[in-house]
Amino acid sequence: MEILLSKDMGFCWGVRRAIDMMEKATEERGEIVSLGPIVHNPQVVRELEDKGVRASDKPSHDNSLPVAITAHGAGPEVIQEARARGAEVIDTTCPIVTRSQRWAKKMAEAGFTVVVFGDASHREVKGVLGWAGPHGLALKDGDPIPDDLPSRLAVISQTTQSPERFAEFVARLMRKHVDSISEMRVINTLCDVTSSQQAAASELAAEVDLMFVVGGHNSANTKHLLEVCREEGTSSHHVESPAEVNAEWLKGCKRVGITAGASTPDSTVEAVVRRIQRLGAELEGAGGRR
Repeated sequence: MEILLSKDMGFCWGVRRAIDMMEKATEERGEIVSLGPIVHNPQVVRELEDKGVRASDKPSHDNSLPVAITAHGAGPEVIQEARARGAEVIDTTCPIVTRSQRWAKKMAEAGFTVVVFGDASHREVKGVLGWAGPHGLALKDGDPIPDDLPSRLAVISQTTQSPERFAEFVARLMRKHVDSISEMRVINTLCDVTSSQQAAASELAAEVDLMFVVGGHNSANTKHLLEVCREEGTSSHHVESPAEVNAEWLKGCKRVGITAGASTPDSTVEAVVRRIQRLGAELEGAGGRR
């Protein structure tokens, strides 16, 4: 069995930057509070907890502890609340997400309604909507487009969406409201790293019998990688750890491909590879004995 790794996968520079900033903060200040998990990957979160990063959905009542904004970002009200409580704020927001936030604020202040293509429950999207204030809404694939949208729209995307899906959404929005839109601004807020990883995953999926997408089950960019692989018609599975790899999936496979989300450490990918190698060898041995 041949195992092929995607040419572009795993930790992106934004995630690495955020982790480095939090690790440095714990070295200099001791324990800090992260507003939510720094990334959607349980292994990374556990490693940071061991170093003094305590994840919490709300700022600590202990104002002496620094508060870290995660790579996904947050709305201005979250940062203002932390500072009002006297806490030091360590902002590790990915610069690409920061760019989306600035566009949302700028367009809302210019009188546009900001439409974010993404999941309204995702922390990145919640933060971006916070910067748009009352003039923002989020819509994802499959959501009906409201009938009563204002005439001036600014359309941006959750950074981890695929370019194809974003283009399809913009076209759908225009088809529905072409008669009522007086002005529409489309701002490309997609992450180049995410788009590159999706393209590489699609290319690999077309060459193998089976794909594994490694990453946290709550990771949006990992889920999008899975969608891309399945769009190629390739049997694909999303696994968070090597224990989730099922030997049944490997039966009859000659070539297995692996990609990983932007918040997945190399160590997890390597562990999944070892698990596949061991299961493949066991299957091959069982076949020989028969």
